[in-house]
Amino acid sequence: MHLLLFLLGVIMRRKQMDLTSKYKIMVVDDEVGIIDTLSVILKRRSYSCTGFVNPLDAVEELKREHYDLLILDYLMNPIHGDKVVEMIREFDKDIYILLLTGHKDLAPPLETIKSLEIQGYCEKSDKFDQLLLLIESAIKSIEQMRTINKFKNGLNKIFEAAPNIYKLQPLENLLQNILIEILFLVNGKNAFILIENFQIWEGLCKNIYKGIGKYEAKNNKSYEDIIDEYIKVHIDIAKKSKQEIRLEKGIILPISDKYIGFNGVIYVEGNEIDESSKLLNIFINQASISLSNVFLHELVNRKNQEITWTFDQLKANYVDTIEVLRQAVDAKDVYTRGHSDRVAYYAVEIGNALELPESQIELLRISGIFHDIGKIGVPDSILLNKTGKLTESEYNEIKKHPVKSAQILSAISRFKDIVPVVKYHHERIDGKGYPEGLKGDQIPFLAKILAVADSFDAMISDRLYRPKLSVDEAKKQLIKGAGTQFDKDIVDIFIKLLDNFDRMASEIADTYCTA
Repeated sequence: MHLLLFLLGVIMRRKQMDLTSKYKIMVVDDEVGIIDTLSVILKRRSYSCTGFVNPLDAVEELKREHYDLLILDYLMNPIHGDKVVEMIREFDKDIYILLLTGHKDLAPPLETIKSLEIQGYCEKSDKFDQLLLLIESAIKSIEQMRTINKFKNGLNKIFEAAPNIYKLQPLENLLQNILIEILFLVNGKNAFILIENFQIWEGLCKNIYKGIGKYEAKNNKSYEDIIDEYIKVHIDIAKKSKQEIRLEKGIILPISDKYIGFNGVIYVEGNEIDESSKLLNIFINQASISLSNVFLHELVNRKNQEITWTFDQLKANYVDTIEVLRQAVDAKDVYTRGHSDRVAYYAVEIGNALELPESQIELLRISGIFHDIGKIGVPDSILLNKTGKLTESEYNEIKKHPVKSAQILSAISRFKDIVPVVKYHHERIDGKGYPEGLKGDQIPFLAKILAVADSFDAMISDRLYRPKLSVDEAKKQLIKGAGTQFDKDIVDIFIKLLDNFDRMASEIADTYCTA
């Protein structure tokens, strides 16, 4: 029992050391004793700590090297802490700053602390308990921001990889691209794809294998000689259960397609598998679909008599592609989850009332789902955390999202017809919209419909910076903007539809479960 407790203690200490050693802390104070004492305390807790007596030297060091946390004295020579922070914020907006002062009455005002984005404040004391608590809290916040940024960067990488993954190309090239992209997500070097007994033609089966790093098949070596027996056993389990399996060094991810019938795995080793689990699930869906598309096109080339069936499956994969991208959009902004579904619903309702052809109704639906996908590139500090009025530069950043949406969607040829609808849904009839200041008939008709649907749902939804409007208040705003911001005929039709808003809201809840 004592041995077990000892081992558990060792494991917990090792985990704590792994966590703390990942962060670099700088201490700046013109009292050498404070730096020495704090450095000893922090290094006992396995933090990497560097001290500076001269604040100007500290600023130069921060320009050269990355630090996660700055512990800064306020009253110093030759300049005070607030001036030091002003200099640092000119080139580093991310470093977490804790401000110390030994004179409470001489501390900077709260407005200064807020404007300089100083995250913590602590009075000096002979005891360091309060400061250590603030440091531990800061490290947790930094860890969370790292996770958020990694997830955001991973999503951006997945979108950037979409053209390489979804374009039609030789199977060998596709397998190579899939492995390169998945290794980036987990910060790894070794991976392979294996699909056994894949039926490429009636009565003809083959094994498909591609490896990178130590799993690369060189000199015509068989994959059976490259993969060890332990991994092979778990591959069979993963293929049968269709569940991912974590191993000591890596993870086995099943890939399959219900239409074509292939069943295989991707195995990847990396340093960041746990942190990237959600990204891996999104990417694996994309990889499965891209493989399916390649196989389908091979079948088209080999069996022209089955071309009708093949294109039916491509259509099914197109729908699957939409669902995969929807996951990425929802993952970006949980606060407005469901907004795109509702916009798509309202746009379709307007299109049906106008008796538009089914092809345009479908364009409205897909455009509604993806109209804000470009916001994945907007910084979280603006999109998710901003509670006050946007600055001009922040608003200009927000206004880029329709163009970013269009750029993302244009990478997939099947989305080309919705690109102009998404790109111009923030244009205004009077020409005061964005991104190009189009007016009147210059704006695509479907984009005018999307603008009304989008604005209405935004008005009746809570946001971080304002409470929602009632339906009646939102209707008044639509009527007020008819002819200037919105197309008047579309507003008139939508206002009539809103007489049945309770029914519409019920249908949205039943269909999308967004409540």
